[in-house]
Order: sequence, then C-alpha cells, then structure tokens
Amino acid sequence: MLLLAMDTATPAVTVALHDGQSVVAQSSQVDARRHGELLLPAVHRVLGEAGLKLDAVTGVVVGVGPGPYTGLRVGLVTAATFASALGVPVHGLCTLDGLAYASGIDEPFVVATDARRKEVYWARYDDHRTRATEPSVDRPADIADRVAGLPAVGAGARLYGEVFADARDPEHQSAAALAALAAERLAAGGELLDPLPMYLRRPDAQVPKNYKVVTPK
Repeated sequence: MLLLAMDTATPAVTVALHDGQSVVAQSSQVDARRHGELLLPAVHRVLGEAGLKLDAVTGVVVGVGPGPYTGLRVGLVTAATFASALGVPVHGLCTLDGLAYASGIDEPFVVATDARRKEVYWARYDDHRTRATEPSVDRPADIADRVAGLPAVGAGARLYGEVFADARDPEHQSAAALAALAAERLAAGGELLDPLPMYLRRPDAQVPKNYKVVTPK
C-alpha cells in the first residue's frame, strides 16, 4: 500500500505519503489564497523526499470538506485526476475527521474550522476516531451551549475563544493524519466516502437576480 493523501479544504495545503504502516513523507503550507499554486509542487516534493515516483501510488486519499468552494475543489479535482491517470481508487474522508484523529483526544471534544462569514464548520466527537454528529456550519454564538466545557481543536476554535474556551492543537489540517486514518480504516475493512465535495452551504458566487437575457434576433 502507498497512499497519496491531500487536503485543500482549509487554509492548509497539505500532502502526505503513507505506506500502510507509517507516514513516508509530508508537506504542509498554510496559505488560503494559493491552493492551486501550491498543491502540485507539494506532491512533487513529498515524492522526491520519499525517493518514489507517482506510479508507485496504489491509492489516493482526499479531504472532502466541509470547506470553501474554490479551495476544496482544487484538492478534489487533483485527487480524481491522479487516480484516473494511475488507475487506482480515490477515497474521501471528512476533513474534520482528519483534524480529530490528529488530536489524539480520548474524551468528548469538538473540531471547528474557519468557515468565514463569522461562522465555523464543526462537529462533536466522542474520541479522536469517533464522530458523534454530522458536520454543520453555524455562528459560534449559536452553538455555545452545545460545545460548552468541551476541548476544541482547529482554526475555528482559535478564532472564537469566547465560545471554545479550551482550544488545543492541532490548529491546521494534516494530510499525514488523514492518510493514517484512511490506512487504519482500509486495513479494518471500513468504508470511506466518495470523493465528493461537502459544502454545507451555497457558493459565494451566484447568478444575479433579474438579469437581462439577451437573445439572438
């Protein structure tokens, strides 16, 4: 097994290789505006660090969000393209699950990432392997009573400390954790997600209302 994992659903552009036992190489850069520019060089970098070529990959893992439209699509399209070119499967994982797994927390806690618009993408977990609720997008103040007293990880927790009082690491997503979680689930015969985007809300760009339709004469 050699899994190529990537996630661009958050400001972190993160890539890793996992051989089924451990992480072989990884790269992460935090830049919310350069997902498309940074992702392919990161893939090239981790392959070079591992001394491997792309055709050694036996499967692709990608974070499916939730996340903003543009950044999320970069990772999903790239993962699907690699998988198609190599003739290997592509597996999706919830981005929040990767952050939860990286935390190693073995008590109830929350993962919260920055959804912009003064909102967070979030979910509750029973422990770092077990998600207790479906991912949602909400204003932090609207969920304060549901997360009160719980540890929280992710950039959203750091942004809204008045709601997430016990903010812990990690702040940013790691493809290494995502790959390790995928390898664990695949080894146990578990199912992963289809590589489809988890948006949770409509994109910012929309067709204007009452626009004038121009028809040929």
